[in-house]
Amino acid sequence: MTSFINELHLKTIVIATQNEKKRVEIKEILKDVPGILLRGIEDFPFLPEIKEDGNTFRENAIKKATILTKACNTWAMADDSGLEIDTLKGRPGIYSSRYAGADATDKKNIEKVLSELRGIPKERRTARFICSIALASPNQLFFVVEGRCDGFITNEPRGINGFGYDPIFYVPDYGKTLAELNPSIKNRISHRAKALEQFKERIIPLIQRI
Repeated sequence: MTSFINELHLKTIVIATQNEKKRVEIKEILKDVPGILLRGIEDFPFLPEIKEDGNTFRENAIKKATILTKACNTWAMADDSGLEIDTLKGRPGIYSSRYAGADATDKKNIEKVLSELRGIPKERRTARFICSIALASPNQLFFVVEGRCDGFITNEPRGINGFGYDPIFYVPDYGKTLAELNPSIKNRISHRAKALEQFKERIIPLIQRI
């Protein structure tokens, strides 16, 4: 009963993603933020499908957050993120999750990227992960934050942690791919971690004013 009563005083925020691994990562990084209760979209039936047709990560994050906050009648946070590779002119970019097709797996996406980079030397395999996160209420867009993580694309996948393109994204400062790093380290240095640190700074004053 005490737990239920405490939850009534928390601000519910729905995390607008169908990616379970991403949701777990977000919850882990935000677990120490007081006054919020994070929910997944599975807790809200009959949600509309949202077409991610923006030209930037920021536009897609804003669209998802503003649509879902009204559908759920509570605050919503939406992340849009992806990989930009310089020699591919920024691809896969906003199409990162579906680079090899609408139903592409992480493995298929990685295979496509590596095939396009075949024969390209390391110095020309520079890349970055970008993450935009928007927070909205049914009445307004509160803010959008963005984080980035710079590195190189490897010649083959390495490591078993993480998801998406993590096995081929090499972080020079650690001499490992994101998939080789301990999750606790990744959750400090990744693009999403950096965006969420800004998110924490912005949301705490909002919660304190409720």
